[in-house]
Parts: sequence; structure tokens; C-alpha cells
Amino acid sequence: MAIRTFFVFSTRMKDIVYDTLPLKAQIQKTYELYVPYLAQTAQNIEKLLEKNIVLASQPTYKVRIKAFRSYYKKILRLKMQNTDAATLVCLTDMMGIRIICAFLEDTAVVLEQLKQLFEIKEIERKGPAQNFKEFEYESTHILVKIPQSCLPDEKDFAGMRLPDAAVCEIQIRTILQDAWAEVEHELVYKSEFSPFDLPLRRKLASINASLTLADIIFQEIRDYQKKLQGEVNERRRIFYEKVDELDVIKKEVQKTASEKIGRVSMYVKGTIDDLLLDAIHAHNDGNLLKAIEIYTQIIEASPPAAVLSVIHKHRGMAYFTESEYENALEDFKASSSYDAKNFRALYYEGIVHSILKDNKLAIKSFSKSLAINEYQSHAFYRRAEAYYEEGEYDKALADVIAAKKLGMNDETCNVLHAKVMEKL
Repeated sequence: MAIRTFFVFSTRMKDIVYDTLPLKAQIQKTYELYVPYLAQTAQNIEKLLEKNIVLASQPTYKVRIKAFRSYYKKILRLKMQNTDAATLVCLTDMMGIRIICAFLEDTAVVLEQLKQLFEIKEIERKGPAQNFKEFEYESTHILVKIPQSCLPDEKDFAGMRLPDAAVCEIQIRTILQDAWAEVEHELVYKSEFSPFDLPLRRKLASINASLTLADIIFQEIRDYQKKLQGEVNERRRIFYEKVDELDVIKKEVQKTASEKIGRVSMYVKGTIDDLLLDAIHAHNDGNLLKAIEIYTQIIEASPPAAVLSVIHKHRGMAYFTESEYENALEDFKASSSYDAKNFRALYYEGIVHSILKDNKLAIKSFSKSLAINEYQSHAFYRRAEAYYEEGEYDKALADVIAAKKLGMNDETCNVLHAKVMEKL
């Protein structure tokens, strides 16, 4: 009796399980029919991204269609059924596009741009667990509704179409996050056996932590460079204002401009980068004596020639703002001597010669600068002024025209043009 009861129970369970199991061959046939359609859709989305995602360092893209083996495993895991050979069981990660950025800050920028470009269905931020023994990759996963414009022409694919709710998964990562994800996928995800040994797990976690730290350091350097470039641009603006006005810059103007830039967080005190930023910040704040003192401190430390070229140029600009033209001229000459391709130092040298009314030397310096970089509208304009003062009006006219062609078409350029034409 007991044996009979067991037999009946087993038969019923067998019927129940087999009736609900998805037919692999049927699902595979349907899926493989749709693969070209899915690939074309993903490529269209990628083109849309390439056209609309804008970063200082443009990202790279990886497109993938889920392999059938992974697709089928997921269907089994989610206990999904497929009762119609012509119906595709549509998962959320069948199409994946990875946007790989250079810096951490870029990932946030891309996310905001995606929000403007697509209808967002879901945002998931993956990251390492709090437990230091765990190891996971960091990434932002976004499910976006597929725009109608990205769907292929149904005529090209025998009337195939995706459900209205179909989505594409877009992942945003840095280069280092992507590198770790690829390795982690091979070592852990695709393997039947994950590392159980605690020291080995800690080693993997330490590698992930090192990559994460590297991403943070890269971002800090990027932030530092932006702040430094902001300070340098402001110092250059003050220099040109001094050139135009030949007067001491008002403290109020300097203070306002400096406040707009903000201050970068400090790094290891005493490094050349740190001292340079301090000097330029003091320069922009109008504290020229302090700036010159710091520039001199860097020079006396005997850094490499490339560094000396930069520092002499900066100190020369500080001297120039203080109207110490001879000292400025010596620094600009030193800057170009340490770096023969430093066209800006030669340009600044020419400006000092012009102010000292030595137009022949000014023309010589401007010509050397233009020989290195011929796309300097202001260098052409300044040389035109020097030629005009020397009575070489044909050459002055040629330089004014060159300056205008390169985009310098302001009032001062037009006035000089008119003066030259009058002389001719």
C-alpha cells in the first residue's frame, strides 16, 4: 500500500514539474530569431548616446546582447514560462550598453544627461559591501525605455517587435571600475566555485580597494588641475588687462575674480604643485610680493627645466604687474631658454619690449613665438602694432588681416586696421 501511494505521488509530481518546465529548444529558437533585431536596436541606442553624451574626455561604449546560455539560466531562475514559440520572453538586461568614463565626476554628468535623453524606469547603484571581506564592482545601472526612433524598421525583420515595456540596460562606470568588473566576472561570477579561503578573499578585496582609491586619486588630481587652470586663466586675464591699461589692477576686481574661482583643497604641503597654486592664488589676489617670494622659493629648489620654464614665466608676469619690466623681461627670457617651445614666454617677452619702446626686439620676439605657434591672433596683432610704430605699414596690414582671420575682430583691431590703411 505504501509503495502504491508513493508511486501515485511521484507520478503526480512528475506531471506537475514537466508541465511547468519551459521548453529550451522552443525558447532558443525564438531568442536566436530576435538576436539580430536586438543587436540593431542596441546599436541605434549607442549612436544616440554617442551623439548626445558630451564630456571633456569622451567616453567609450561597449554593447552586448545577452548570450542565450545566460538568458535561459535567468528564465529558469525567475521561473518564467514561454508558451508561444513566436513570443519572446523579454528580460530587462537582454540589451546592455556600457558607458566607460575617465573620471568619477563624469559618471554623475552622464547620468544627468541620460535623464534628459530617455524615460528612466529604474536606477540602481551597485557598490562594495560595508564588510571589508567582500568584493564587488562599483557601477550605476539604469533601465531606460527604448525610444521609438531606436527601434529597427519592422519590414527589415519580418514584422518583429518588442513589447512596449521593453527596456535597455545602460551601465555607467569608470575605466578602473570596468577593468575590475571584467576580472571579477571571470573569477567569481562565471565560476562555479567562488574563493572560500579568507586570505584569498581579502586579497581580492584589497585589489578592488586599490582600484577604488586610484579612481579617487585620479579625480582629486582632475579637481586640482581644474582649480589650477582657473587660477592660471585668471592670472593671465590680469596680465593682459595690465598690458592694455598699463596700470595697477584694482584690488576690488582681483578679489571678486578670485572669489569666483574658489580654493582647491590642500594636498601635501610643500610640494611644487602646492607651492605653485599658493603663488598663483596670491598673484590673483594682488599679493604680488608673496607670489614672487613663493615663485623664487620654487626656483631656488632647482626643479627640472620644464618646471623652471613654467615658474619663470609666472614670476615674470608677477613682476610685470608690479611694473618691474626689466625683471619681467629676464624671467621671460629664462622661461624660453629652459623650454625652446614656450611660445607664450616669447610672446610676453615681445610685450615687454613693446612697452619699453624697443619695437625691433618686440618684432623679433613675436616672430619667434609665431614660428612655434602660428595660430596666435594676439601675437599677430601685437606685431602689427610694432610694425606700425616702425613705419612698416605693409607688414602691419598683413598682420592685422592675419589676426582678424584667426578671430580677433574687436574694436582695437579695427582701429589699428583703419590707422594702417590711412597710412597706406
